[in-house]
Amino acid sequence: MPKRPNETDLEYKRRVIDIKSESFCGAKWYNATIWLGSGQTTSCHHPLPHQIDFPGVLDNPKLIHNTPQKKEQRRQMQAGERPAGCEYCWKIEDMGTDKISDRVDKTRIYTDEELDEAYNTPWTQDVNLRTLEIAFDRTCQLACSYCNPAFSSSWVRDIKQRGSYTNLVSDGRNHFTHTHDSSQLYTIHDNNPYIEAFFKWWESDLHKTLRELRITGGEPLMSGYTWQLFDWFKANRGQSKTRIAINSNLAFEQDKIDRLLEAAEDVELDLYTSCEATYDHAEYIRDGLDYTQWLDNVRYLLDSKKLRGLHVMCTVNALCLISLPYLLKQIARLKQEYGKDSINFTLNILRFPSFQSPLVLDKEFRQAQANRLGIFKTNYGDRLHEFEINHIERLIDYLELVDRPHSETFEMPKLINDFKQFYSQYDDRRGKNFTETFPELEEWYKEL
Repeated sequence: MPKRPNETDLEYKRRVIDIKSESFCGAKWYNATIWLGSGQTTSCHHPLPHQIDFPGVLDNPKLIHNTPQKKEQRRQMQAGERPAGCEYCWKIEDMGTDKISDRVDKTRIYTDEELDEAYNTPWTQDVNLRTLEIAFDRTCQLACSYCNPAFSSSWVRDIKQRGSYTNLVSDGRNHFTHTHDSSQLYTIHDNNPYIEAFFKWWESDLHKTLRELRITGGEPLMSGYTWQLFDWFKANRGQSKTRIAINSNLAFEQDKIDRLLEAAEDVELDLYTSCEATYDHAEYIRDGLDYTQWLDNVRYLLDSKKLRGLHVMCTVNALCLISLPYLLKQIARLKQEYGKDSINFTLNILRFPSFQSPLVLDKEFRQAQANRLGIFKTNYGDRLHEFEINHIERLIDYLELVDRPHSETFEMPKLINDFKQFYSQYDDRRGKNFTETFPELEEWYKEL
């Protein structure tokens, strides 16, 4: 069993993970994120993606997951070494021996037997996935401030129409300077060999071994391949026990939600949606979003009782902290109305682009927001799951940091410059107004 009754995350880590090695993570074997539009993969959302061998996948579609880089990282984990790409978790764990990083969350979803098998499997061997996240393409109707053209066609349109964002000196990854055409190598009219490899693997045996398939984007409800997969389930009812999870921004009219719920009749469906602020704050950060529509769609999905679960993913950035506690209160009230397990949240701390990190803000402001989160935890903790409380405590610890735990040099003058440069241009391009939307930050912002 993944976790014993009444066992804490720390107790689980010591019982199951630590006896294997100091760096073991089940996700390196059994989980993958694969961007089929670009032919890239990674083991979870923290390490940078790397390229899949193109000719090889045509003969062996399992290579869209079992790349040489992942196999080398498995070897490192079996030996107790820390793969450099997993630094997000190492930074959290180095904050204290009792700190729980995401590798615990991403390991405990597998059985003890599966984890023993992974640890004892030769690192050179291909392994079958248990959980998989795929993106068919980057089509998306939103252009969120912390996103970029690699994941949003709306961002591509912004760059094509207005050109690059200028005078950004800390953006080493060039998020906002070009259209990231390498992220979408094939148009909808092209034969994409990576998508071909996925469906080949899916139809042969992946649908038998995969426990959960999570579809992201872009916006997956705008991709024809998502509906093609739902059509397979309808035509092959009962042939696969794979659960389906959809990452959707829920920025749709109700008829699109109805189509999804109709498709859900043939599968077990989880819905993951992104939001980390409320009303005008959310609409500023997630350009193109109608927050009221989003909240109405959340309620509509909960009322349908057709979902296995509804999960709110909060990307914690500098601008969401003011209204994040209000969003969490709304979720806590939905828990009270629909049940504790009906909806949950995760708090994922934004690291890139670094100038949008919460740590750009001054210490006093960060401390004030940490205090507000602490009050929320005290008042609503009885409605939360342990992992939700852990995420709140981790964010509080992060906001209270004096030293900034990034692998890159966290040079505040550069980040402050880029914060002001980016949002000035963002306002001009998107018809927004930073100081009117965030009056609490107006004085600080004008002094940058």
